[in-house]
Amino acid sequence: MDAQEAFWRELGPWPRWGPRAKPGPTPVSTDVPPILEQVAPTAQGSALSQDIEACTRCALHEKRQRPVPGLIQPGTPWMFIGEAPGAEEDQQGLPFVGSAGKLLDRMLLALGLQRGLDASIANVVKCRPPHNRTPSEEECQRCLPYLHQQIAVVNPRIIVLLGRVAAHNLLSTQGSMGTLRGRLHHIGNIPAIVTWHPAYLLRSPQEKAGAWADLCLARRQVTK
Repeated sequence: MDAQEAFWRELGPWPRWGPRAKPGPTPVSTDVPPILEQVAPTAQGSALSQDIEACTRCALHEKRQRPVPGLIQPGTPWMFIGEAPGAEEDQQGLPFVGSAGKLLDRMLLALGLQRGLDASIANVVKCRPPHNRTPSEEECQRCLPYLHQQIAVVNPRIIVLLGRVAAHNLLSTQGSMGTLRGRLHHIGNIPAIVTWHPAYLLRSPQEKAGAWADLCLARRQVTK
């Protein structure tokens, strides 16, 4: 067993790496901090969220319980973008609060980040598609102007695109995940990397090593 593998096994599925890591031989806790339900909104972020909450641009608003504008904080160095809200997000109006959200929090923790403080979180589509189906191209196109405004408000140093839907819509490509991962892209002048969506990682845990490599690539870009 090499040093990296031993390190991973000691710390669990996501190593804790960053300013909050604790030195010494004792295994580092991987407890995930509670999801931040309240983060003081800025005037820009609040107005944009109100626009999203009142949106009727596509039919998704007809069956949603709550829209999910996202967790948008100007100046966070990281921004994570997923696909669409699921059932729990639809109930709470918050992004990534289900099982995939818990895994995303572990990913953030591994990088020494916390949602709302170091990382903003959004989805391409702001309302839950029925039965958690993949959002249609039209639904994505109707919502993309909101997302582009959110990116402008945050102005992050790196964007992490979680999964195929986010990658295809933000990079204007139909490339496979295999061709999009492992290299640097740009959204405007902002560097971006593509990695697996946490929901996919829950189904395919063997891909966690590749996802960690993607996050390391993003971190190297931020710390340049």
